[in-house]
Amino acid sequence: MQTTSINFSKLKKATVLLMILMVLIIPVQIIAYVISPPPQSVSEIYRLYQENPLAGLVSMDLLLLFNNIILIFLYTTLFLMLVREQTSFVILGMIFEIIGLAVYFPTNPAFEMLKLSRLFLKAEKAEQIIYLAAGEGMMASYVGTAYITYYLFNGFALLLFSYSVMKSSQFDRITGIWGLIAGILMLVPPTVGTVGMIFSFLSLFPWVIFVIRLCLPIWKSSVAKG
Repeated sequence: MQTTSINFSKLKKATVLLMILMVLIIPVQIIAYVISPPPQSVSEIYRLYQENPLAGLVSMDLLLLFNNIILIFLYTTLFLMLVREQTSFVILGMIFEIIGLAVYFPTNPAFEMLKLSRLFLKAEKAEQIIYLAAGEGMMASYVGTAYITYYLFNGFALLLFSYSVMKSSQFDRITGIWGLIAGILMLVPPTVGTVGMIFSFLSLFPWVIFVIRLCLPIWKSSVAKG
């Protein structure tokens, strides 16, 4: 009986290029946060949008949206490479990742807040309170249950995939350990306060190392089977 092997080399190559882009985006996110911390009130968010729409979008995690799109490619590629070796772990990890991203994308308010800021600017003073209240509702939804679910499920997915990477013959064991460190740090959402913000910031360093160390094995796999 003859079996057919599907070639995913183009997906793997595209994933590596996107992973490199992700690594480049992360320092930009950090610098943007340090130079211009996110506004603390809806009126300040609207003002930022009016002064600089791009800065407003970035403050509402526009770059995180791009990063999460890249995660779809990354975890899909890892799933395809690891599913025969670590079937249960990567299937469960993929379920967590799909649910996490599914609840995140609809709740990110970047473009909704841009629209509301324009309506706020055009409204009479007595009507502006309506758009302030709408903005408060958007922000409460964004940092509420959906965001915490996304963040924790993303952490669970990372732990499961990192363990699978660590046990796989296709990757270096140290690579998986770096992913596990990042995943553990991601189990404290940034929305819980200062401790969460610290853990979130610290998780970026092992995450970047994990992603960088994945690039070469994935690329070599694409060339070998391409």
